Amino acid sequence: MSHQTGIQAAGEVREIFAKARNGGLRLIKVVIENEQLVLGGTRPVSQKWDQEYDSHVLPLLDDLLPCYLLYRLDSTNNQGYEWIFLAWSPDHSPVRQKMLYAATRATLKKEFGGGHIKDEIFGTTKDEVSLSGYRKYQVSQAAPLPLTAAEEELRQIKLNEVQTDIGVETKQQTLTGVVFPMQRDAIQAMEQFRDKIINYVQLEIDFRNESIKLSSTAPTELKELPKRIPKDAARYHFFLYKHNHEGDYLESTVFIYSMPGYKCSIRERMLYSSCKNPLVDTVENNLRVHIAKKMEIDNGDDLTGDFLYEEVHPKQHAHKQAFAKPRGPPGKKGGRRITRAPGKGDADE
Repeated sequence: MSHQTGIQAAGEVREIFAKARNGGLRLIKVVIENEQLVLGGTRPVSQKWDQEYDSHVLPLLDDLLPCYLLYRLDSTNNQGYEWIFLAWSPDHSPVRQKMLYAATRATLKKEFGGGHIKDEIFGTTKDEVSLSGYRKYQVSQAAPLPLTAAEEELRQIKLNEVQTDIGVETKQQTLTGVVFPMQRDAIQAMEQFRDKIINYVQLEIDFRNESIKLSSTAPTELKELPKRIPKDAARYHFFLYKHNHEGDYLESTVFIYSMPGYKCSIRERMLYSSCKNPLVDTVENNLRVHIAKKMEIDNGDDLTGDFLYEEVHPKQHAHKQAFAKPRGPPGKKGGRRITRAPGKGDADE
């Protein structure tokens, strides 16, 4: 709700706010009683902020009633210590209480001083406002915003314009048009894969170092391939699929991009999607690995022998029978026309 309720902070709350801004407290709880913002409890500073977060925050949360919590971090800005503002509104609390706290939230922030608040979290479950929930919030805030269709098209054009040659003597090799460079051990693994020294390579994004690194080169048989697909993280896989087709023995490279849906953060999904095409281009054009089939999956359960065979050798569609011309409405046929060559006597008439 955007309108204000007229509720103001009690004098005690204003005094606590002034003391807290100087670093004297770790946590402040504020509740609404008798149409006033009143103090619901405080906690002193005794350890680092993340070491005492859950032990201070979670016991103060009522399962049925909303409240506000202000939690002090150890970081500072030009106005002093930075704080987290937690707006607690459990699902089972009365609707009127939810509306009242939502409408008064801006008032509390103004009384405390918005310049001191680094992050603002709204939570309906304890998981959302726990330390783990706050960490997830930080990750989501740091992730890039989803691109529009036009922005994605422009990004792909720019990526395709970037050209980087990889030669035998190149010391620092990077992917063509990719956001992150490819680490040397990953390139060496792909070269071994190309030369059929190994039959499986798994790559992942190293977010800290902003690069693509080697994750695994474990020898992998077809029946073991599903086990190589993580259930909680995205990966790139290169698998040498050995099989027979129409009497010939073949060894086909299959590229698998695995992304387990929304179990990954927005940032992870965006980066893996952005790096996929440039990575494939580099592996094919610069490292000279011919990829017979590229596919995307969300889990490894479908990676059976029959599935891979049909993906690598899709069945040709049978010749479609031409549709017969539909008959006209009954009883409305025109006169029958007969076309014939003129007879000998026709010319004499």
